[in-house]
Amino acid sequence: MSDLLLQKAVSCNESWHGRKGPPPLTIRPARPILAGMEALPTSFNLADYYLFDRLAEGAGGRTALRFGERAWTYAEVADRSRRMAAAYAAAGLHPGERVYLVLADVPPFAWAFFGALKAGLVVTLGNPLTPTATLADVVDYVDARAVVTTPAVAAELGAALAGRAVFLVPDAGTFDDPEAPVADARCLATTLAATPPATTTPATHRDSPAIWLFTSGSTGRPKAAMHCHRDFAFNTEVYAKKTLGWAAEDVGVSVPRLFFGYATGTNLMFPFAVGGCAALFSEKPTPERVAWAVAYYRATVLTNVPTLMAKLLEADAEGADVDLTSLRFCLSAGEALPPALLERWLARFGVPVYDGIGSAEMFHIYLTNRPGDVRGGALGRPVEGYTLRILPADAEGPGAEPVPTGELGVLWVRGDSVAQGYWLDRDTSWQTFHGHWCRTGDLFRVDEDGYYWFSGRADALLKVAGQWVSPLEVEDCLLRHPAVREAAVIGVERGGLMLTRAVVAVRTPVSAEELQDWVKDRLARYKYPREVVFVDALPRGDRGKVDRGALPR
Repeated sequence: MSDLLLQKAVSCNESWHGRKGPPPLTIRPARPILAGMEALPTSFNLADYYLFDRLAEGAGGRTALRFGERAWTYAEVADRSRRMAAAYAAAGLHPGERVYLVLADVPPFAWAFFGALKAGLVVTLGNPLTPTATLADVVDYVDARAVVTTPAVAAELGAALAGRAVFLVPDAGTFDDPEAPVADARCLATTLAATPPATTTPATHRDSPAIWLFTSGSTGRPKAAMHCHRDFAFNTEVYAKKTLGWAAEDVGVSVPRLFFGYATGTNLMFPFAVGGCAALFSEKPTPERVAWAVAYYRATVLTNVPTLMAKLLEADAEGADVDLTSLRFCLSAGEALPPALLERWLARFGVPVYDGIGSAEMFHIYLTNRPGDVRGGALGRPVEGYTLRILPADAEGPGAEPVPTGELGVLWVRGDSVAQGYWLDRDTSWQTFHGHWCRTGDLFRVDEDGYYWFSGRADALLKVAGQWVSPLEVEDCLLRHPAVREAAVIGVERGGLMLTRAVVAVRTPVSAEELQDWVKDRLARYKYPREVVFVDALPRGDRGKVDRGALPR
């Protein structure tokens, strides 16, 4: 066995040691673990890296996608992707032009995605549940030359699609046919059936534009972070393969939807990179539906968010059938994972949770807990290949002197997956991107053991009575109260003074005074919330994050 294969076999076996399920199959990786992007050929395309290389490895017969009772092999996805590349070209699209995918989690997402990359186009992703005006704004913002969506969304967009190629996919429940024809000349299934697979496609450079990922919009309108082909391969190698040990026999299920870069990575790119399987369902990811998907597909990896973790625990406590025994690990990102919630999850389900943080600017996770190395409450250690620095909030560049160990500062990250900038926003790009470095805007401290601790956004700290208060710290304290289901802490001005307000959803009745005393007894007294407001549920955006702007003030 070559040193490369031996390295990979050892990595996979270590990641499976002591876990449920059979030992891993031998994997024949197409490319080595990347110590740096100099190992990547200049002529490079992500569709090859994630999809067509599996055929070259002899894995064309392996199951790539599952959707209810149906399954598609790598060879079948590759054939549809080649037809899709030809369909884009026939519609007049040229390399570098943008395709906007506005789809639920259905199999045509995969061939629309990989077909665009193979044709040298730029992929942008949207949520079909987004208000029509916002979708239309994005179509204009990225100047999408093609839109792949459903008849209902296309009808709502109307004139916004004028002059653009449109391909329509049926609205499909998990047990419906996602390739059924739609009664429209723009039907994708009909188009692909009549379009021969592309035999030649444009060559792409590893630095050619590939995918634009949208920021969460927490500080304004979402911006498109422009990424090239190399960015995604780098993170896949160092995070998915080397840090987590993704394996060919892994079956993934995701709570976040595929339009969100977090899930595009974990439930499409990462499994495809190793010959694994992405299991999809198109319905809203309720606790019942997620539990069903894990059990039905016998998933081994669950891409999750803290909100759904809490809801799965509640459903289980109320007697729902929540069988997670097939999972070998669970991922958490997108919002802070309260230590109290992690403790409850591990006590009930025993499934390891690898909490991490990434961003649209860096594509995916660059700081994480990992197999055999989890520190509850912390976000772990840097993924190999990324360099992190915690700098003063007023630092103008990455060369500034770091803050002392244990003190709060703003996190800066360097790595080969950094975006080239924001589309049509040079001013903000200059504030965020500094060559190889990205200023995240997140507050962190690092302890003496090298573990990183998240303290919220740099612009979210509250100064109360002359003292800085971290909303996350107070929220975690509230969540430890047995009556509290959800909590968010914000600042409100009263008479020119800043006060803290806790917005709380509860399981059982509790008074505001009891919650205030609970915090006083466990944190410094000045950190207790001066106001407590009760709501049925916290408002959340389409990625599951609390919409702090919509909280009652």
